[in-house]
Amino acid sequence: MSEFRFNYQETTISQLSSTIQNLSVAANDACLLAYAPYSNFKVGAAILLSDGTIITGANQENASYPAGICAERAALAKLNFNNTELKVIAIAVIYNSKKAIDKPLAPCGFCRQVIMEVQTEQQTPIALYLCSPNGQVMVIDNAASLLPFVFTKTNL
Repeated sequence: MSEFRFNYQETTISQLSSTIQNLSVAANDACLLAYAPYSNFKVGAAILLSDGTIITGANQENASYPAGICAERAALAKLNFNNTELKVIAIAVIYNSKKAIDKPLAPCGFCRQVIMEVQTEQQTPIALYLCSPNGQVMVIDNAASLLPFVFTKTNL
């Protein structure tokens, strides 16, 4: 039997670089804009581009749950995929919920696939900073760690 393992770091927001602290603040600000009247589970995401630009997104629920969109995909949808000069360097994600569990949570499988599509196309790793409401952070240096058997255009 094969085994899958990956490395990650547990830290706090205050221990991160000022650039990543600012990214986490932007994700938190986006979280405040989430529309989550059904689950009350609000999520914000912030993307750091190679030129220093930060793009944000928040989850948007719908009474027909599949019609909603996660924060990560909302932010990634704002990218201009025709601009191959800019790369996604990092993504910070934070959530807020009445049932907050005070530990970082990973993106859903759908978002992992979309993040990996971007990483595969740009051919450079995307770091993930998964933040909890209490300031705990899980740092993952390469999004591929969260989706080791990614489906890409080479599979088509």
